[in-house]
Amino acid sequence: MLCQDCKQREAQVHLTQIINNEKTTLHLCKKCAAARGFHSPLDNVPFPLAEILTGLAAATPGFKYDKTEQITCQNCGLTFQEFTSQGRFGCGECYKAFRSQLEPIMRKIHGASLHRGRTPMTINITNNESKRTLPIREEERLEEELSKAIETEDFERAAEIRDKLKSIRESLSLDK
Repeated sequence: MLCQDCKQREAQVHLTQIINNEKTTLHLCKKCAAARGFHSPLDNVPFPLAEILTGLAAATPGFKYDKTEQITCQNCGLTFQEFTSQGRFGCGECYKAFRSQLEPIMRKIHGASLHRGRTPMTINITNNESKRTLPIREEERLEEELSKAIETEDFERAAEIRDKLKSIRESLSLDK
């Protein structure tokens, strides 16, 4: 979409104004938006993602990065060292390729290395990651059930749940 002012550059700023219940939408390039006085609060804030990730990695206990060992994404050819200097992945497969380096960093940032959000209503069972998601969700449900059983002092039920959890965790470790 072209800028509505200059009609030359690509519109990168999209503004919606509602005045007296009338909606007005403007599509402007960065230059025309700046000329009109519209500035993003992030324009003047440097956000060095690569430096942040490298700093977190260095501060993470157990994180060891050996520069002689170059891990490379098989799909795009990006090395982990290039990722840390650029702060950007080359493709979606980079997450899998650099998983062992990223997990301690993600644990430090988010407190966990797995997303524990809502599951979509439809799940693609043919995908290996989705096959792993179902047991993980079951594991979470059983952990909650185990806590409730212990609180109500139903220790027989707690032992059954503990055994189910153990088998799920074993199957998850075999799937990796």
